[in-house]
Amino acid sequence: MAEISAKLVKELREKTGAGMMDCKKALQESGGDMTKAAEWLRKKGIASAEKKAGRVAAEGLVDSYIHTGGRIGVLVEVNCETDFVARNEAFQTLVRDIAMQIAACPNVEYVNVDEIPTAMVEKEKEIEMGRDDLSKKPDNIKEKIVQGRIEKRLKEISLMDQPYIKDQSITIEELVKNKVAELGENIQVRRFSRFVLGEGIEKEEKNFADEVAEQTGKK
Repeated sequence: MAEISAKLVKELREKTGAGMMDCKKALQESGGDMTKAAEWLRKKGIASAEKKAGRVAAEGLVDSYIHTGGRIGVLVEVNCETDFVARNEAFQTLVRDIAMQIAACPNVEYVNVDEIPTAMVEKEKEIEMGRDDLSKKPDNIKEKIVQGRIEKRLKEISLMDQPYIKDQSITIEELVKNKVAELGENIQVRRFSRFVLGEGIEKEEKNFADEVAEQTGKK
């Protein structure tokens, strides 16, 4: 087994946020290769998270993020199993990062694909099936193309399927699962709201020429 330096372990820990022992084990298993070690930790995190997914997570945090200029705001609730973890800095950082992610993703409407209403999915299918570019294709081919397009569309509005803004190589789902492995508790993003200044308000729009004429007439 390869000899792993403390410097290498520290570097991997800073990159992934995993525990020191897990980082050392990952580097040993991958012969000191940082990329392979990070992948090993990711797989371990996913497996660990799946085992904990059924446990009750009723503690956690409600946090907010206001984007620079105060034009976009986010409220998010992220749950864990104990108040001890809720007060942990790593968990609090995760919640803040998720709030920032939501602020940066204007198309995201749901936590995950499973939350998307069936009626919306059927409507998307109806729209795609009626597109002109599919009109001459056989039904079996059309179904496959439509299914692929719908899956892509649903992922676009699902928070957990978004590439993490601070590390595009992982999704938000993988980010959360990595934290589950690190903190040893089930973690769930429960709900969120995204606010955009002026959204839904009909703004009065004037023709620039008319506006100039009105101002000239007042002189």
